[in-house]
Amino acid sequence: MEHAAPRIEEYVRLREMAGLSPRTPEQAVGALENSWAWTTIRTADGGLAAMGRTLGDGTWYFHLADIATAPDHQRRGLGRAVMEDLIDRIERAAPPHPYITLLADPPGQRLYRSLGFIDSDPSLGMRLPR
Repeated sequence: MEHAAPRIEEYVRLREMAGLSPRTPEQAVGALENSWAWTTIRTADGGLAAMGRTLGDGTWYFHLADIATAPDHQRRGLGRAVMEDLIDRIERAAPPHPYITLLADPPGQRLYRSLGFIDSDPSLGMRLPR
């Protein structure tokens, strides 16, 4: 496990392989450089097996994003390990009761719930399409 961002091409490729919405290398630059924290897991030969990042202000608000595992490494606990590491880093750095959010695509919902995440009812996540 590493606390470093992946390379641009790795980030773009793993997002695509894991079924996340595609991003261009230009979009990836901001994600790689401006995240509060990264957790990556690599294979024995150095390939990117799993990743995740945290966006946030460092004290109260944290958003987990880009939680992705390469298809040939899924169902081995790597996504859970990435999530647990990111959450642990938030809890060690932030004052008590940080606000931790994520957007839960259907494939990840079971994992997120098993880690204690709940629906944000009555609030509803919203986005501005572009």
